[in-house]
Amino acid sequence: MNNIITRRTIRIANWIKSHFLGTHAFSSIHQMINRRTIVQLAVGMALGAPSLTGFAQQSITLRFHTFMSPMSNVWVSMNKVWMEKVQRESDGRIRFEAYPAMQLDGAPVQPYDQARDGVADIVWTLTGYSPGGFPCSEVFVLPFMTTNAEATSKAFWEFIKTKASNEHKEVHPIAVQVHRPGMLHTRDRLFEAPYDLRGLKMRGPTRQTTKMLGYLGANAVGMPLPKIPDALQKGPLDGCVIPWDVVPSVKVHELTKFHSQFDPGSGALYTTTFVTATNKRKYESLPPDVRKVLDPNSGITASASLGRAHQCGDDPARKLVEARGNVTHNFGQVEAQEFRRAASQVEVEWVKDMESRGFDGRDLLSTARALIEKHTKTTKT
Repeated sequence: MNNIITRRTIRIANWIKSHFLGTHAFSSIHQMINRRTIVQLAVGMALGAPSLTGFAQQSITLRFHTFMSPMSNVWVSMNKVWMEKVQRESDGRIRFEAYPAMQLDGAPVQPYDQARDGVADIVWTLTGYSPGGFPCSEVFVLPFMTTNAEATSKAFWEFIKTKASNEHKEVHPIAVQVHRPGMLHTRDRLFEAPYDLRGLKMRGPTRQTTKMLGYLGANAVGMPLPKIPDALQKGPLDGCVIPWDVVPSVKVHELTKFHSQFDPGSGALYTTTFVTATNKRKYESLPPDVRKVLDPNSGITASASLGRAHQCGDDPARKLVEARGNVTHNFGQVEAQEFRRAASQVEVEWVKDMESRGFDGRDLLSTARALIEKHTKTTKT
């Protein structure tokens, strides 16, 4: 017992010296406090309390990991802003070690598994990088399913809580979201009609979007976002589908010449689903006061905020495209209907696939649409 108290005394004495005697505030009384005084204070604390909690709370550091570039809109306007808000509201009790661009090691498709396994404490990642892992949530990436990112992100959160709660049971979800309506970017050919993609090698972010590109006649390939620049520059890609705000981070405005987008009232050609997730064991081990800061920065409010931030990156990307003299084509609602018909088989197959897995695909589809409609009506854009 005496050895335990001695070791604790030494630790506390060192802590007192490093946290107080070396600070400017205590410089004037530094000479007044001798070694015996420090030891007496440390012994009293060691005997009177099992830790320093009552004297001063230590900060908790969480490792935040993602595949996104440190220059991307996602990292600058979403991930960093969220971390700074949490840190500020915790009065420094929560701190983050930030690792963009897979700096914590691993491949771009691995962050979700890293959150599950405890390699990272919190991650932001694309759920489509885990094919088949989120079958119910895939309803949100079906062609022409979503409206604006903020409203659809709120609908997505409500959906996973009511219809797909088991899909994130291995982690503690902080937020889910979608990006702005996705669009097409091609290197050598302007895309003006549904089947202009015939024979082109096009990158898709998820299996459902890749299927859709295939039904439009493209040679569709799945590929993580960070691999796009090299594949466009050296082959094999002729184009890709990504939203406007991601364009600068992977230099698509420099590597393609043509951009095709849909009228906002026509719906989204496609979108992608994302999740911000915490390691479950790590979250459950956090003190109550820390959870009281994390929890209000989670859920439907955080999901809406992240979706809204996705939308704010569109205009800067468009300006970069215009500055290079690239061509942008706008599809109207009549053209959008042609795309809907060409891509409708994706939805039919998804419903059948869900039913073969024991899910009510039609119910999931109608629920998602109803939630998107509800939140679109109440969300200002």
